[in-house]
Amino acid sequence: MMMKLAIGIGENKEILKAIEKFEKKYPSDIIAIRNDDDLAKAILNDEIDAVIRGSLPASTVMKKVKKHFPEISRATYVNGDGYEFLLTPVGIDEGNSLDEKLKIAINCGEFLKKLKKQPKIAVLADGRKGDYGRSEVISKSIDDSEKLTEMIEKTTDFEVENYYILIEQAIKDKCNVIIAPNGIIGNIIFRTLVLLNSWPSCGAVTFGINGIYIDTSRDQTREGYLRSLILAYKLANL
Repeated sequence: MMMKLAIGIGENKEILKAIEKFEKKYPSDIIAIRNDDDLAKAILNDEIDAVIRGSLPASTVMKKVKKHFPEISRATYVNGDGYEFLLTPVGIDEGNSLDEKLKIAINCGEFLKKLKKQPKIAVLADGRKGDYGRSEVISKSIDDSEKLTEMIEKTTDFEVENYYILIEQAIKDKCNVIIAPNGIIGNIIFRTLVLLNSWPSCGAVTFGINGIYIDTSRDQTREGYLRSLILAYKLANL
C-alpha cells in the first residue's frame, strides 16, 4: 500500500521543488494542503501516515492540535558536523517548566532508542556555574538546569550532563539531545545554526500526538524540505 503524506504548501515554493525530487525516489500519495485548518485536520487524521508542515504558518495549527493533545512538544532534528542531534525545546511557548522539560527529555531519549541510538543528553543554562549570583534570572536558570539534570538521572537510564551555557562543548562531545533553557532560546539556537549557518535539519519531530508530524520552517531551503519529507517517510515505515 502506498504511503500517504500530507504537506503544507505556502508562500515558499521551494517545497514544491522538494516534493518533485522526493517523488522520484520515494513513490507516495502526496496530499497538498493549502491552509492551516486543513493541515491541523490532516495531523488528526489516522488515515494519513505522516504530515509535514512545509511552508504554511504554524501558530494556529499548534493551537488546534493542542486542543486534542495538550502535552505536545517538538525537537528539531539537526545534522551537525558529522553527527545528528535533537535540539529542544524549539517552540517559543514550550519548555517553561522543569516537568515539561523532563517530559521532552524522556520523549527525545525514547525516540532515539527507536532509531537504535543511545541517548546522550546535554542540559543548558543561561550562564556558567560560576556566573551564579550575577542576576536573579541567571541564578534561577542555573538552579533549574541542575534540578533538571538530577530529575533526568533519577527518572531515566539516559546519559546526561549539565553543560550550563557551554553549548559548544556539548556539540564537541557529540551529545545527541541538547535541552535549551527555554523555547525562546532553543528557537534562536535553531535559527542561528540552521537558517543562518546552514546546518542541515530534518525539521522538528513532534511528540505527544498519535501520528507523525514534522514541523518545518517557512524559510527552509529545498534541500531542507526534502530532508523533512524523507524523515517523515522513514518514520512512517518504522
